Amino acid sequence: MDLGIRGKIALVSASSRGLGRAIAEELAAEGANLVMCARGEDVLRQTADSIRKNSSVTVVEVAADVSQQSGLDRVTKTALDKFGKVDILVTNAGGPPSGTFESFDPEAWESATRLLLTSVVGLARAVLPGMKERRWGRILNVTSIAVKQPIDGLMLSNSLRAAVTGFARTLANEVALYNITVNNIMPGYTRTDRVEELARQTSEKTGASLTDAFAKWEREVPMGRIGEPREFAALAAFLASERASYITGSSIAVDGGWIRSLL
Repeated sequence: MDLGIRGKIALVSASSRGLGRAIAEELAAEGANLVMCARGEDVLRQTADSIRKNSSVTVVEVAADVSQQSGLDRVTKTALDKFGKVDILVTNAGGPPSGTFESFDPEAWESATRLLLTSVVGLARAVLPGMKERRWGRILNVTSIAVKQPIDGLMLSNSLRAAVTGFARTLANEVALYNITVNNIMPGYTRTDRVEELARQTSEKTGASLTDAFAKWEREVPMGRIGEPREFAALAAFLASERASYITGSSIAVDGGWIRSLL
């Protein structure tokens, strides 16, 4: 299937590893040129070099922290200076610390808000004028299954990824007439550094082994296994495509059936 995005410009945040990297790789395989960003410069450079080696697209990497305004400015300015536009925006961020409500002070909430919500708003604000002018754009936000079925101990993530969902659903209506779609993708338990970190934290709290922690999650998933990043990235590439032109305002889970609700 030709997704119709060859030559498009995609900006993917937090794309040096995990889900962000998988999405960047999938978009590059479809012929989209990339602007990649992450906080860790060395890993980001290695990932960008790997994508260049395995594809024929242009890849620009920017070491930046998008939870800070200076980082947002640097990434978006680089993208617009290099390519003159951004056609596809994929917002993604590492998870904030796990914990209950009483374990977080105001500073923790502020930091998590900048990481998960303010970064999404800032990136969208920077690229939307050009998308509206060209009357074409795709905005994808990586959220979490927790926005539909909260996960115990993830107070910050549950709250703020839900806020991103509300922002995106409202924005989708505002920009639909410009042929811009806005969607959220909700990863379930997927084999990433973030999930491995949560498994270690579970192991430390309960005394269970890492194997037992993963086994517990696998039992909760009807498919009986943890997902792979490439499986998640396949949906991202489709939603970013010309073929998905009538899908907007949606939150779609890639979770092996973990969410038990009807909708």
